[in-house]
Amino acid sequence: MRATQPMKLVVAITGASGVQLGKKFIECLPENIEVHVVVSNNALTVESFENKQVTLHSSENIAASISSGSFGVDTTVIIPCSMNTLAKIACGISDNLPTRMAAVALKEQKKLLLAPRELPFSAIALENMQKLAALGVIVAPPVMGYYSDASSLEDMEKFIIGKWYDVLGIPNDLYARWE
Repeated sequence: MRATQPMKLVVAITGASGVQLGKKFIECLPENIEVHVVVSNNALTVESFENKQVTLHSSENIAASISSGSFGVDTTVIIPCSMNTLAKIACGISDNLPTRMAAVALKEQKKLLLAPRELPFSAIALENMQKLAALGVIVAPPVMGYYSDASSLEDMEKFIIGKWYDVLGIPNDLYARWE
């Protein structure tokens, strides 16, 4: 990360199921992070990002600034990550902006977090996740942590997002730490 400039973070939302979790991930981000958002055509219509300064990009605009390694994205996350998107990334297919951003993150050796949203995982999906994990991709499905003492769905979402922030090096106080 550049010392004098804010972290550049790209968030792609590629699955219809779990769109709210991707939106909440963005809403909870600290204000000092430059955020670019891509929503796939297959994702549900995402509500406006009130109270959050983001740059929206079309998932079909493969020539967008964020698709180039020279743009200097620090971290790319795909929340939720459809199995289609995960498979394309695992096979090196970059035919839309989210998969192109992932390809750039891999080639530039930048942080890439994928939050697959399928249940149960097929053997093919698990093989793709293992392949990506071996390449350094952070594969982090939105898994409930029963030890988090969450008493509501919102608490559980904060716990999951907090864990994602932790692995990405984004300071947060979204959940109670183990004492």
